[in-house]
Amino acid sequence: MRFCANVTLLFTEMPMLQRFSAAKRAGFDGVEILFPYDLTVKDISRAALTAGTDVVLINCPPPNWAGGPRGFAAEPDRIERFRRDFDRSLRVAEALRVRHIHIMAGRAEGDAARDCMIENLRWATARAPHASLTIEPINRDTMPGYFLCDYDQAAGIIDQVGAQNLSLQFDTFHAHAITGDVLSTFAAHRPLIRHIQIGSFPARAEPGPGPIDFPGFFQAVRASDYRGWISAEYNPTGMTSDGLGWLAEERRDGTGEAAS
Repeated sequence: MRFCANVTLLFTEMPMLQRFSAAKRAGFDGVEILFPYDLTVKDISRAALTAGTDVVLINCPPPNWAGGPRGFAAEPDRIERFRRDFDRSLRVAEALRVRHIHIMAGRAEGDAARDCMIENLRWATARAPHASLTIEPINRDTMPGYFLCDYDQAAGIIDQVGAQNLSLQFDTFHAHAITGDVLSTFAAHRPLIRHIQIGSFPARAEPGPGPIDFPGFFQAVRASDYRGWISAEYNPTGMTSDGLGWLAEERRDGTGEAAS
């Protein structure tokens, strides 16, 4: 399995551009950076190239990170804003050779919001047919009012859009908060899943003891035909490097011997 580090949340004990090499040294082969818009593409590219890491995912649109809106795809009065910001995210993603662009829905309710999101996603998938676009259900305790908050809802939207380059982003923290059953939710929606993120519940910390069966989840992923990335997207309980025992364990093969 291929693991990447969300460097927006991990290795925060050092400056952002140093986190790429720190992630590589810790055993990650790729990185996510949720909102890279405050840095130059040139600096991010240099950091990734120096570290030898792929840039796996960024979020769209560029938000006000300090408490501002989280996306506009489902907001009928912000269609122009969504499309303008999508183009900006697409330019950044192309320059960084990003694998996935996560399109955020924003806060909205009702049929008009669903219709708006479907129309915006149809527009985006047609505008960037070469790009892999994802949508992710986010639980409303973490993000009150967020439109996309259910896996069946997300699956229905993907079906309605009907584009090969739109898929589901699966996060263990949100899946447990929404459904209470990470493994069954993963199994039910596996054909749509193109990117996985992991974090414990309720603290959204590193994988470990708690209500999510991480050994069982990793085994389910290994047993499936999933060939994408698994991103560590959590808030470390201490120094990032001190909480990576789970990564060393999952780097081992089924016999317990260190994998080559």
